[in-house]
Amino acid sequence: MKDSFAKTANLLRQNLKEYLRSLNHWFLNTPERALLEAQQAAQRIRNIEREYFDNKKISLKSVNYTKNVMSYWQVYLDKNLTIIKIRLAEFQLSRGLINISNSVLLEKLKVIDEVVEKYAIKDKLINNSPLASTSQARQINLSEINKQPDSSNINDIQATPPSQKTGTFPTSIGKTVNRIKADFAPQAEEEFMRNYRISRNRTRIALRFLITLIIVPILAHNLSKYFLVIPILERIRGDNTTQIFINSDMEKEALHELHNFEQGLKFEYLLKQAPPLDSEIIKGKIKDKAMEIAEGFHTKSSSDISNVFADLISLFSFGIIIALSKREIVILKSFMDTIVYGLSDSAKAFLIILFTDIFVGFHSPDGWEVLLEGLAEHLGLPASRNVMFFFIATFPVILNTIFKYWIFRYLSRLSPSALATLKEMDE
Repeated sequence: MKDSFAKTANLLRQNLKEYLRSLNHWFLNTPERALLEAQQAAQRIRNIEREYFDNKKISLKSVNYTKNVMSYWQVYLDKNLTIIKIRLAEFQLSRGLINISNSVLLEKLKVIDEVVEKYAIKDKLINNSPLASTSQARQINLSEINKQPDSSNINDIQATPPSQKTGTFPTSIGKTVNRIKADFAPQAEEEFMRNYRISRNRTRIALRFLITLIIVPILAHNLSKYFLVIPILERIRGDNTTQIFINSDMEKEALHELHNFEQGLKFEYLLKQAPPLDSEIIKGKIKDKAMEIAEGFHTKSSSDISNVFADLISLFSFGIIIALSKREIVILKSFMDTIVYGLSDSAKAFLIILFTDIFVGFHSPDGWEVLLEGLAEHLGLPASRNVMFFFIATFPVILNTIFKYWIFRYLSRLSPSALATLKEMDE
């Protein structure tokens, strides 16, 4: 049995080394891989220009296409420009961690720059796309909105900026008139359906990614715990009965349970429904109960120890999802911003008060104590009262300071009316 366990351990060690080696190789190749994907996206744009636009910029000025056809190529262009933007950001970030020097990379960067410079109006694609949040759109500088695009880029812009000039009528009336004109424009219905499809796809991707962030770590935790960690741990521990308890709290709990069982037998004896306490039958029952308690706590100890490794695996899987889902993170952030900024000022103030009272309010220490005791039991650690009280005395205070700083620094700028409502509700 020891030989088989040694072989299994060696096999797991070799597999782990091979996995770490492949992971290290993947990490070291991140700059080249990100730049290659950006260069491929730029090459796809150049191929479209060469095949359908006579080596010119993808625009209605280049060829005489219908609006539906041009809308198709515009979506294709936006998609590839987004890929270039994200992969270049990934390249710059990874290059700061990994030193590389290669002349081939310079050639790829040259190809990418030629395409990006040609579509300079798309430099802020993510922030200005329909996937961006309404909050970001509200924060655009008015001077940038009033800028008139040059003649080569007029057909690439489909949104008409509202007039900001001071005239006889108030600005709100001008906005209303421009909105009515846009609603009666010939392409208004097509634009509405296009925005609707984009919004629907964005919501679907955001919800699917949010469910993935919840389901995958839970599955990774349970599968790794019951099919990997516990079998290995049981082979290591074996039938060793000297290591039943992993902390003093578990031992006290087991003794308390056995003591209650003995008191129950004594109560039955006093009611004339059980043999005397010094009989062999009672001793046998107590011994069987002790063995049952020991077996239960042996299993619980293995489960608590395996929770530590399973939690690490679950956290690692969560990190992999985050690292490989940059596009989904942008969409999810936009989706959440749309929901939050769509709430009324009273709803925003209500949610802020709710969260602050739960985590840093008057009754929050009781909740933190329950959470810390549950976490300690989950990891098989003794619930030290001193550590818990020190955490409760410091962490909520720090969290409260962060909340107040966020309200003072950002909420007053993002939503002054919500801040006023919050102050009135607090009073």
